[in-house]
Amino acid sequence: MSTTETAIASAEAHSAHNYHPLPVVVATAEGAWMTDVEGRRYLDMLAGYSALNFGHGNRRLIDAAKAQLERVTLTSRAFHHDRFADFCTQLAELCGMEMVLPMNTGAEAVETAVKTARKWGYRVKGVPDGMAKIIVAADNFHGRTTTVVSFSTDHEARADFGPYTPGFEIVPYGDLTAMREAMTENTVAVLLEPIQGEAGVLVPPPGYLPGVRELTRERNVLFIADEIQSGLGRTGKTFACEHEGVVPDMYVLGKALGGGVVPVSAVVSSAAVLGIFRPGEHGSTFGGNPLASAVALEVIAMLRTGEYQQRAAELGEHLHQELGLLVGGGAVEAVRGRGLWAGVDIDPGHGTGREISEKLMDRRVLVKDTHGSTIRIAPPLVISKEDLDWGLEQLREVLRG
Repeated sequence: MSTTETAIASAEAHSAHNYHPLPVVVATAEGAWMTDVEGRRYLDMLAGYSALNFGHGNRRLIDAAKAQLERVTLTSRAFHHDRFADFCTQLAELCGMEMVLPMNTGAEAVETAVKTARKWGYRVKGVPDGMAKIIVAADNFHGRTTTVVSFSTDHEARADFGPYTPGFEIVPYGDLTAMREAMTENTVAVLLEPIQGEAGVLVPPPGYLPGVRELTRERNVLFIADEIQSGLGRTGKTFACEHEGVVPDMYVLGKALGGGVVPVSAVVSSAAVLGIFRPGEHGSTFGGNPLASAVALEVIAMLRTGEYQQRAAELGEHLHQELGLLVGGGAVEAVRGRGLWAGVDIDPGHGTGREISEKLMDRRVLVKDTHGSTIRIAPPLVISKEDLDWGLEQLREVLRG
């Protein structure tokens, strides 16, 4: 067997089959390119589901991590450390908020947001104990914990993991009337992705997010924006909510916050919301650790320049122009997205999303399928226009068949 086949066979034998990765084994990576164990180079058009917004091996992030590795990596929250205050202060400022509750993974941050909303509902809004409700959208993807899959409409993500956590109302994404009808005096929060990534990069109708913002204010309900995939530059702005002029009550962040170097996530909100926690009520051994703080601080500094947001906006406009030319030609049914983020619906007659992804892999381009014949394109924000065009040409060649 080849080196690739040997590595995959070993992984198949000794790891749980919770993923179905493409048959490529990456050994090294830099910028927007990855090299496999056979020495073949691939253009990364997925960027770790936006965790690698700043590219593989970004020098600023690697240097920040190395410098911190030589000092201290973990204290636990039993003690203070000298990077924590700056991390929380600067992230709060980036978000236009007041307080930060750091965690590690995106799913942990979503769980933290759920707990925060419920506690706020009981202590501040006055909802009767055990009666708090949170409204979520169908086709959401907020993680894979037991609570999160309890309000998933994805059968594969949810099946056989019951009994499920109660307290959630699911309404159609983009339907403000359904949300209004679902609200009761016990509703404490609305939890939404400003753009639904896993569902195929679904952008809500114009006016939907402002409508949610207005409705939640009217009804004294928290608006929680899950910007784990859509945030930190991906859509051409720091946050996807900005495209609609919306500021939520709470941001849920992850992925790119750790620069693809370490897992870093956070819930960011006002003192009136996050101030409801008392010592011992929530925590994380690794949350906000020195290494995570050092890397996240460098991410924040990079975002403050606006360079990455502008790059995503400009290259994203080019990406969508080029993809739009494919619609109506018989191969592509629709294209959605914002910035350097697109969902491309392939005509099923040309193959499933998995089959298209495999054909692109053979041409040294890596994307990921979702929901049948949809592929997602989300390259690192540092990709060059030339490399982006080359990747799009490979897609055109595959679709020509």
